[in-house]
Amino acid sequence: MTDNTSPITPAGLAALKARYDHLLGTERPEITEIVSWAAGNGDRSENGGYLYGRKRMREIDRELNYLAKVMKHAKVVDPRHQPDKSRVFFGATVTIADEDDEERTLTIVGDKEQDASNGRVGWSSPIARALRGAEVSDLRNVKLPGGEKEWEVLAIVYPDE
Repeated sequence: MTDNTSPITPAGLAALKARYDHLLGTERPEITEIVSWAAGNGDRSENGGYLYGRKRMREIDRELNYLAKVMKHAKVVDPRHQPDKSRVFFGATVTIADEDDEERTLTIVGDKEQDASNGRVGWSSPIARALRGAEVSDLRNVKLPGGEKEWEVLAIVYPDE
């Protein structure tokens, strides 16, 4: 991957586009209408609807700019087309176990679509970097804030074609 692109799954890009479309097509017009109405009510310095609306509009515009930038630099990588499905690469769902035989299942996704609480870890995260290229039964050490931990790869699954 080059420095200015970042990998993302097709589902991750679709979610970003859906959020962008919702903000641009639904939320922003609603806030614009509220701000216009509130501005017509006179004194804007103590007009809560106007002040809140302007603040919310700035937040929406900031998020729209962020999403546009992320989508511009996103490189869609479809894990279904991974040629070597015996190793851990982008889009793999990996089951790992630590020294205490505690199992975890992780899916390696783009950094902008990670959600650790749902087992989706970013491509650049320490655990994803440690697992890259691993095969079933490989042992990998991961440097975490709490110290180093060893994980064994139990299973590697990619989405079906």
